[in-house]
Amino acid sequence: MDWSLIDCGRKGHLTYAPSEADVRRQLRAQAESGEAWRCLRCGAYVTGGPQMSGPAGEAPLVRRGKEVRSALILRVFAVERFLRALAVAAIAFVVWRFEYARETIEQAFDRERPELRSLFHQLGYNIDNSKLVGLFNRALTLSPMTIKLLAIGLACYAAIEVVEGVGLWVGRRWGEYFAMVATSVGLPFEIYDLVNKVSTIGFILFAINLFLVLYLVITKRLFGVRGGKRAYDARLRSESIMDAAIAAAAAGRPATDHTATDHITTDHITTDLRATDHTAAPAQAEASTSAARPSGTQPDAHTPGGQPERPGPGAQPTQASQPTQASQPAQASQPGQASQPVLDAETAAPRDAPAGTDSARAAP
Repeated sequence: MDWSLIDCGRKGHLTYAPSEADVRRQLRAQAESGEAWRCLRCGAYVTGGPQMSGPAGEAPLVRRGKEVRSALILRVFAVERFLRALAVAAIAFVVWRFEYARETIEQAFDRERPELRSLFHQLGYNIDNSKLVGLFNRALTLSPMTIKLLAIGLACYAAIEVVEGVGLWVGRRWGEYFAMVATSVGLPFEIYDLVNKVSTIGFILFAINLFLVLYLVITKRLFGVRGGKRAYDARLRSESIMDAAIAAAAAGRPATDHTATDHITTDHITTDLRATDHTAAPAQAEASTSAARPSGTQPDAHTPGGQPERPGPGAQPTQASQPTQASQPAQASQPGQASQPVLDAETAAPRDAPAGTDSARAAP
């Protein structure tokens, strides 16, 4: 799967015209419909003018290939962080409102408790032994200051989740560090909860957080892992089309002839580039004609009347009617042999033949 092409289909192509002429030649091609510039993300040639221009060193560093897939994975984690922040913020709001409506809530709960006890008793469940009811009764005994601190703590946790989500969504280095550290801090508490009691929700949240920490440390090379930021930037530069063009120009390599082999993209449709150098066409046509013509043959000489000229008796055949030396086997001449004329296959003219053969005839 070409993740670069998928990203270009979603965001559009990104072309850049360097101000350096030698680097510009590496990224520009000529098509029948006009000039085409190479996309820095997917590598396809896009007809029309470049979107940006400037020095080659100031060209934007574009994610390509696996980096596009990595950005998509981080955005999935960012969505999960946003949803978690929304849930925690809702709980913080309920706790904050609980302080101001404690008496009303307690009265409503005491009023509805008998009916709830009777309903759940018919279902075979005693709500007096419920942990949720016990937690609610404990919340009623909390002091106003404790409830406010609890609401503030939940609001801060929701804010941290929002910052994590933003950092992962934009794919910045600081966001990756922030998400890794903030998630790692909560892992010991989650392990403690799982040791005391294993729950499905707790295990799923722990697995998500652990996977995010390992993924960020290994793939993004955080805290010096696998060479750190220097190795990570070097890998990005090795996949950069602009850096490859700069290296090719510095090495003095000529620009690749993109007119016949590469592809161009016009309105999201990829077509082959056709050769635009027509100066070599006549020479190629003449060369193909010469190759098709038999070697060493010349057209027959014609008389003004349009008929081929026939030689008289004893006359030698013309050069036009004689086969070439390469087209017939060579005949070894032996001393003492007289040559007799032999009729030519095309002109019926006598030709020399070795004496003593059946084909030797006297000239008429």
